[in-house]
Amino acid sequence: MTGAAGDILIERHGALGLVTLNRPQALNALNDAMVDGLRGALDEWRDDTTIRHVLIRGAGGKAFSAGGDIRLMHDLGKAGKHDVALDFWAREYRLNAVIKHYPKPFIALIDGIVMGGGVGVSLHGSHRLAGPNYLFAMPEVGIGFFPDVGASYALPRLPHATGAWLAVTGARIRRADALELGLATHSVREGCEEEIIMHLSAGIPVDVALGRMHEDAGEAHVRERFDQISRHFSHTTLRDILASLEAAGPDNAFAAETLAGMRKKSPTSMAIAIEQMRRGAELDFDDAMVMEYRIVSRLVHDPDFYEGVRALIIDKDNHPHWNPARIEDIDPARIAAHFAPLAHDLDLAGA
Repeated sequence: MTGAAGDILIERHGALGLVTLNRPQALNALNDAMVDGLRGALDEWRDDTTIRHVLIRGAGGKAFSAGGDIRLMHDLGKAGKHDVALDFWAREYRLNAVIKHYPKPFIALIDGIVMGGGVGVSLHGSHRLAGPNYLFAMPEVGIGFFPDVGASYALPRLPHATGAWLAVTGARIRRADALELGLATHSVREGCEEEIIMHLSAGIPVDVALGRMHEDAGEAHVRERFDQISRHFSHTTLRDILASLEAAGPDNAFAAETLAGMRKKSPTSMAIAIEQMRRGAELDFDDAMVMEYRIVSRLVHDPDFYEGVRALIIDKDNHPHWNPARIEDIDPARIAAHFAPLAHDLDLAGA
């Protein structure tokens, strides 16, 4: 077994390559060392015949990974170091593509919070194991950002327009609902982590090993919302979604609650997210990542990102001042500009 202390632990256990995200004090939010460390391990193990599968987990018990280090990205942008921030996103997006195309089973053990960047290093693997404390969300539009790390590909492919709903509302999903939607592939019992590692280290095929860890997840309550989610979020523009929710009337609890939540989020970010869903449905994974890099390359200069991080993460006053402030004032041309090709698009060669 090998490994080193730090924000990410890389170990070999027999036939298993084991990765531990090790920033529990920051809910295992991804930083440079973690992105580069995971990429290096995956590159090393790709052609190593002694490694049959890879498992990634989060330390601390509370979170698998609550996202990327968004405060750092904010600080870099405010300091005018946009190129440094964009270099991080480029490496993170390439890592997402590596995981998507990885030739060996890539298993994420998620028993806690998985959001943002944490979704990017788990959702695109072959196996997503949900423990009883699993909690998924893509809440980026609430801080003036957008659902990235491959969400442009994954979310439009969820049933009943739930991907668009998740993207623009930041709704939180528990284990049973995640299994219903396909965000998780397996439900595993609490405290089975070391047993899984033992079986995989011995070279037992992953699906055989997981059969011994299964736990019933219970009822998926999201099914009760499928009709309403599909009715409102199948529209392909933010304005049409808004109009649909408003037409449902104040007595419709789902519509009223959803509208109230959306009114607090960045109109620009929500409009970008809906356009992502529309375009991403027709793209393969790599093209979706290229599109996301185009978006982030523009959004890192937008005021809403810095205002959202200030209001929700730095000052925590929870009163961001969006520009524009109203969904009705969104300029479609300004949204479309985020998707235009760059002089140098993201290069995924080798990913």
